[in-house]
Amino acid sequence: MHAIESTTKLSNGVDMPWLGLGVYKAQEGNEVKTAVRTALEVGYRAIDTAAIYENESGVGEALRESGVARNDVFLTTKLWNADQGYESTLRAFDESLRKLGTDYIDLYLVHWPVKGKYVDTYRAMERLYRDGRVRAIGVSNFHIHHLEELLANCEIKPMVNQVELHPMLSQLELRQFCSQRDIQMEAWSPLMKGGAIFLHPLIRELAEKYGKTPAQIILRWDIQSDIVTIPKSVTPERIRENSQIFDFMISHEDMKRIDALNENKRVGTNPEKYDIME
Repeated sequence: MHAIESTTKLSNGVDMPWLGLGVYKAQEGNEVKTAVRTALEVGYRAIDTAAIYENESGVGEALRESGVARNDVFLTTKLWNADQGYESTLRAFDESLRKLGTDYIDLYLVHWPVKGKYVDTYRAMERLYRDGRVRAIGVSNFHIHHLEELLANCEIKPMVNQVELHPMLSQLELRQFCSQRDIQMEAWSPLMKGGAIFLHPLIRELAEKYGKTPAQIILRWDIQSDIVTIPKSVTPERIRENSQIFDFMISHEDMKRIDALNENKRVGTNPEKYDIME
């Protein structure tokens, strides 16, 4: 965890960077392309998109224009809810592959646990994995009971679970469950969409203590907690700032103080309440 290219090893032996760029809400075209190119220039080697973001084509164009070799970039995309089911997953994967302009995906995720469908969906992902079209497969927004059902019905356990995770929603029980089963946790919305968390007295105190910004303190807390993190931004300055977290360590005592901020507070939707067929 001492450099931006630092990686964690997934359960199947694939190396995944600790830090990546999320492109949720980045507009297709120049906006997403500029964000991805900036990230790659800074040194990021992981990009996270999804079919529902409607910017896979721009991500793919930026990757090709960057001059960075495809096998040096860890590329994640996600299957949208309306495409869940065995055959429809295979078709949706082909469409994402076409838009991204690549012949494989590094990590393919089930975006949300659509009741009655995610097991068959995941079986299709197992097929894609066995066929060598994806290097790793996993899930997003899965609670423990979703994972338990999936593990009871799959042959290849998910390698990643990507969920909302930040100091106000530390997901400790879920993290322990996944750690015991060698499922890598990954945080979306690690900065709680900015704002209030940056003004928290403890975060401000630690930012001053370590000579870092509030965002850098939070992102460093993530990776020191063994959580892969993918802050989203389309602002070049923020993208650079978010990457500058590998030249310091938060002390054990201060990590515990951040851990204690948890309030089980979400800024996104609870998967139990999400209208997942929309």
